[in-house]
Amino acid sequence: MAVSILLFIIIFCVVVVSHEFGHFIVAKKNGIHVLEFFIGMGPTLLSFTKGGTKYSLKLLPIGGACVLEGEDGLQTEKGELTEGAFPNASVWARIATVFAGPLFNFITAYLMALILVWECGIYTPSISGVTEGGAAEEVGIQEGDIITKIDGHKVHMWDDIRLAALTSRGEEMKIEYERQGEKHTVTLNPVYDADADTYYIGVQGGRDLLVCSVPQTFQYGFYVMEYSVKATVKSLSMLVQGQLSKDDVSGPVGMVKYVDDTYDAVKDYGMINVVLNMINIALTLSISLGIMNLLPLPALDGGRLVFLLIEAVRGKPIPPEKEGMVHLGGMMAFMVLMVLVFVNDITKFFR
Repeated sequence: MAVSILLFIIIFCVVVVSHEFGHFIVAKKNGIHVLEFFIGMGPTLLSFTKGGTKYSLKLLPIGGACVLEGEDGLQTEKGELTEGAFPNASVWARIATVFAGPLFNFITAYLMALILVWECGIYTPSISGVTEGGAAEEVGIQEGDIITKIDGHKVHMWDDIRLAALTSRGEEMKIEYERQGEKHTVTLNPVYDADADTYYIGVQGGRDLLVCSVPQTFQYGFYVMEYSVKATVKSLSMLVQGQLSKDDVSGPVGMVKYVDDTYDAVKDYGMINVVLNMINIALTLSISLGIMNLLPLPALDGGRLVFLLIEAVRGKPIPPEKEGMVHLGGMMAFMVLMVLVFVNDITKFFR
C-alpha cells in the first residue's frame, strides 16, 4: 500500500501542478502579478523570489497552487492592488488565465496519450467474434466487419465500441460498418444482461493491434484523449440522471485503492507496465480535473468564467463582494461534498 500511496501522490501532483502551471504561465504572459507559485501544501520547506513571484516547495507532497494578486475579488475595496493585479487586467486576459488551467490539463493528457499510443499501440474497431443469438448477429454483423460509426459518432478504436455498450441504457443503436470495403448500416437494440446489470451489443473484439507510426501516434493520441473526454462526460451525465450510485464516485481514498489494485494486478509484468498503467490513470484524472473545473459552478474555474463572460457582455464587472460571496458559498458546498465522498470511500473498505 505504501508504494501505491506514493504513486498516487506523484499522479495527483502532476495533474494538479500542470493545471496550476497553466494559470501561471498565461498570467505571466498577460502581465498579471503572480504572488506565489508553490508545489505541495502546508508549511514551506524552501522558497525563493524572482520577478516579483515567490516560488515555494511545501511540506505535504500533495497538489500546488498559483496565487494571483486580487483574484478572490474581495481586495479591490482596500485600494492596495498594484497595476498588475488580476482585477486590473483586461477581461479577455483574465478569461485566458482562468481557462488556461483546464486547458493545460487537456494538453497534459494528450502528451500522456502520445506515450501510451507509442508504447502500446491501439486496438482497431474490427469484430473478432459475434455472440450467438445476440443483437449484432440478428442484424447481420459478422466476424471481420469494421465498425466505423455508432449513432452518427465516428469510431476510431475498439474502446469507442466498448464505451457505447457500457453506457447504453437499451436505446436503439444505428451502427455503420465496413465489410470488404463496402459500407453497411444497421439498427439494433442492445440486449440486457440482468446478472451483469448492463447491456450488450453482442460483439467481441479488441484483438487487432495497430502498432502506430509517428504520424499515427499523434492522430491516435488525440483519439485516446477524446475517448477519455467522452467517458468522463457520459459518466457525469449518468450520475446526474441517477444511473450511477454514490459508490461509483471516488475521492482521494478511493483513488488510492484503485491505484493499489492496478499496481497489484500489473507489478509482476515489469516496471514498464506499472508506469504505463499509472500514466493511463493520470491521463484519466487530468481529463476529469479539466472537465470538472469547466463546469459553471461557483468556486470552480467554470464559475469564474461565467462571471467574466457576463462582464465581457455587459461591459462592467459584477460587484466583487457579490462574486466573492458566491464563490465562498460554492467552496463551502464543495468542502461538505468532499467530506461526504471521503466518508463513503472509507465505508467501502468495510463492506
